[in-house]
Amino acid sequence: MFDLAVVGLGYVGLPLVREATRAGLRVVGLDVSERVVATLTSGRSHVDDISDADVAEMLSAGFTATTDEAVLGQASTVVICVPTPLDEDGGPDLTAVRQAAEAVGRHIRRGMLVVLESTTYPGTTDEVVRPILEKSGLVAGIDFALAFSPERIDPGNPTYGLRNTPKVVGGHTPECTDRAEEFYRKICDTVVRAKGTREAEMAKLLENTYRHVNIALVNEMAIFCHELGIDLRDAIAAAATKPFGFQPFYPGPGVGGHCIPIDPNYLSYKVKRLGYPFRFVELAQEINQRMPAYVAQRVQDLINDAGKSVKGSTVLILGVTYKRNIADQRESPARPVARRLRRMGAKLLFHDPYVPEWEVDGEIVPRVDSLIDGLRSADLSLLLQDHSEYDKETLAQARLLFDTRGVSDGTAEVL
Repeated sequence: MFDLAVVGLGYVGLPLVREATRAGLRVVGLDVSERVVATLTSGRSHVDDISDADVAEMLSAGFTATTDEAVLGQASTVVICVPTPLDEDGGPDLTAVRQAAEAVGRHIRRGMLVVLESTTYPGTTDEVVRPILEKSGLVAGIDFALAFSPERIDPGNPTYGLRNTPKVVGGHTPECTDRAEEFYRKICDTVVRAKGTREAEMAKLLENTYRHVNIALVNEMAIFCHELGIDLRDAIAAAATKPFGFQPFYPGPGVGGHCIPIDPNYLSYKVKRLGYPFRFVELAQEINQRMPAYVAQRVQDLINDAGKSVKGSTVLILGVTYKRNIADQRESPARPVARRLRRMGAKLLFHDPYVPEWEVDGEIVPRVDSLIDGLRSADLSLLLQDHSEYDKETLAQARLLFDTRGVSDGTAEVL
């Protein structure tokens, strides 16, 4: 028997496995990918925040990974951590959630706790997952406990991880919340009770929509501040000295990752089903999605001001991941920026300490092995991600630099 079965061994599921094994729980992991299972079984990690040493520690604590869903019937708690991407129409694709719930439903037992952690729109746990599980003949809140607990993993964050980030839980019934709280208190320092599953689902969307909208605000301000000759980052630094009522957000080349560009769409989808648009989110999406084109235009203007044409000029892209100091490229704005520059006729090179190979639309972008040589030879260097390796002294070697992250010493063009 297992204390916990984790369905989905990616950026959400694997940190959960690590903390659970550290807490002394007997854990099994289920994934549809044979490659993922084989990689973990051999002691290697495929996730930024989980090292090979972490995997070895997990294995030594008894963790096993498998593609055999039968193990679900041997667990007292099952947590679903599968991806929830967008479909072709921009709505939530719950295929993986449904498949995971169906697998759990085939092996559910009386007394089991089932928790959904995959980000989705409010109502999913009750309207999608619960009916699938209840096809077994068991009833949520009576025969088994059902809850939602939003994942709050921040890849690359050296301060906050799963254990010390407050864990929100909301159950189908108050008793279900009790069960979920009891479970998560074993692996998290603080557990926060929400009124129910819908409130817990909304909490996650509210967190990321808040960030999404505020990033869109400063991105739009960056555009007109450039036209007005205003140093927006200096204005933000001044405003941030106020000890209340203000939280600093900073402009960038676009938003990336699986949360900020994706999660607000779930909320917008739910609101549209009520019959009216969620204009705040849609406007923020529009602003953030146009930033890669704006960055490419600024690159063209800088090269033109230097007396050259962007067509035939070499542009070195620095940092192609969506976040600093990690290898994750999901929804990174680097690709739409590169795509636009390529259409302009620029010759692209890239450098990223975490990415050995990079392609855009199936075409390989050559990698610069020597960062200094690349900076000195490229017609323009474009900083898209502020990895620690890109310090002021290093960036000062660039012939011409466009800094979208505010890292440089002030001599470069800054977004």
